[in-house]
Amino acid sequence: MSHDPYPAFTPAPDDVVWDLPGEGPRRTSLLVLPHAGGNAHAYSEWRSHLPADVRLLIGQYPGRGARFAEDLPRDIADLAGPVVAALPAGSTDDLVVLGHSMGSLVAFEVVRALEAAGRGPRALVASACRAPFLANPCAVYPERLSDDELVAAIKERGGTDDGILDEPELREIILPSIRADFAIDDVYRCEESAARVSCPVTVIGGDADPVAPAASLGRWSRITDAAFSSHVLPGGHFYFQQQLPEFFAVLGSVVGGHAAASV
Repeated sequence: MSHDPYPAFTPAPDDVVWDLPGEGPRRTSLLVLPHAGGNAHAYSEWRSHLPADVRLLIGQYPGRGARFAEDLPRDIADLAGPVVAALPAGSTDDLVVLGHSMGSLVAFEVVRALEAAGRGPRALVASACRAPFLANPCAVYPERLSDDELVAAIKERGGTDDGILDEPELREIILPSIRADFAIDDVYRCEESAARVSCPVTVIGGDADPVAPAASLGRWSRITDAAFSSHVLPGGHFYFQQQLPEFFAVLGSVVGGHAAASV
């Protein structure tokens, strides 16, 4: 796999985890891990949909944003490890970790690392993703695809502005990180005996998602002996884009039972 030609550097913590605190005393922190090819900016608008006292943290992966000059990620540890190391002081005191699509696997690894360090979060939320002990049923194999073929695969999943994908100069910037992420997602699998967390788990998905079919979401229950809940909303792989009130109602119940901000 090719890597970014720029020299590697040690990113600042705020390059790795965006910190959007909201207003008033902080009650709970919500850490969001983006989908394959995604970036922190895509989830920054969630700040306006969350209660003011929830601190929104968003992971930024290598090869994009302020981390553009870093080597592209090669495995799940390259995505999860820096996030764990960069979490702001006090943010794990009352933390909910959420991932979307491949980000759910990153979130799972972040939770495992935090629990191993004695800083386990209050809950894990997985969105539109297979359980971590399952093989990827919708592998993309980006190494086999031309740029045009990869763009077509991305458009089919949704979640990325088609205007960016259709602009040659912007495509040249974003496609390397997308290729790297899909290559990681294609092969990631945690042995079932090791795929365990201690915290409650909530899984959310779309009823028409071909990547993570609704019927498969319940298998996340096998990674925890704590509470488990599953929610299916109308839509495809990026179902929440059309179901924001319903999505944040579910998320709000996990974050702390407070009513979500108006959407």
